Amino acid sequence: MLEAIRGKAKGLWRNEDGLGMLEMILIIAVIVIIAVVFRKQLKEMIENLLGKAASKTDEFMDGK
Repeated sequence: MLEAIRGKAKGLWRNEDGLGMLEMILIIAVIVIIAVVFRKQLKEMIENLLGKAASKTDEFMDGK
């Protein structure tokens, strides 16, 4: 009986169907968790970058 369980476990371990999908889901979950934890810092960084882009665009359009 124990040998049968070991055989099934080894078979499951060797069967890698869907393993790539599981890895992708885990990577996406980690990215989402990091984004949620650092959302304030990310928001400030994006606003800063967009502000710089807007000011550079205004400078370019004004011909300065």
